[in-house]
Amino acid sequence: MASSPIPLYLQIADILRGRINRREWLAGALIPTLEALASEFKVARVTARQAVQLLASEGLLASRRGYGTVVTKADDAPNIVVMKTSLESLAAMYETTSAKILTFDESHAMPSVAADAGKLGSNYVHMRRLHFTKGKPYAVISLYLLQEVFQRSPEEFRLRAVIPLLLRMKRAVRIERAHQTMSIGAADPETARLLEISVGTPVAHVTRVFLDRQDRILYYAEVLYRGDWVKWEIELQT
Repeated sequence: MASSPIPLYLQIADILRGRINRREWLAGALIPTLEALASEFKVARVTARQAVQLLASEGLLASRRGYGTVVTKADDAPNIVVMKTSLESLAAMYETTSAKILTFDESHAMPSVAADAGKLGSNYVHMRRLHFTKGKPYAVISLYLLQEVFQRSPEEFRLRAVIPLLLRMKRAVRIERAHQTMSIGAADPETARLLEISVGTPVAHVTRVFLDRQDRILYYAEVLYRGDWVKWEIELQT
């Protein structure tokens, strides 16, 4: 834990939140004392207190005078399946969620990509969206769509999830290769505000690229997912 850039109290809070969400600690249950938590995680008592106070501010824990700290409720945040092994399953997931456009730019936007990501087209439309499930935000997506692809159905691309639309255009828009990478980081203040989480809370950072037959980038996206809502489902080849 000490080697992580994420503050210790946030790491501990995440572990304790997981115990509550998995119902290891039921509503009404008395959690271990600060001394016991500090001993378990090998941290100072003040660090354990910070973790408990954070969960109390989220409404998951409450202090009872003369009794201790108890679980008030389990977090009702659902786990969202976001890492799949096919474009079809990824598109199906986005079909079940809603989105709000944060920024929209048609004026020759260009993504900043690694040299080996693919060949850039002449210009792109940039959209930044906040995605919701059951009315709660779970992902911030900053995406770039090749301008000529966007012009095939501009109104739909403004209003609907992009990946399902791209797949329905497969006769006109050929996705030859698709690739995504994932890393774990910590929420900065803006991401924390949008996803309604605490600053420093773990988030999953996914980079997603779709290429055509000429290795030209059709779609490029940087996605930040709530770490506590992510469930990975990846088939292992045998």
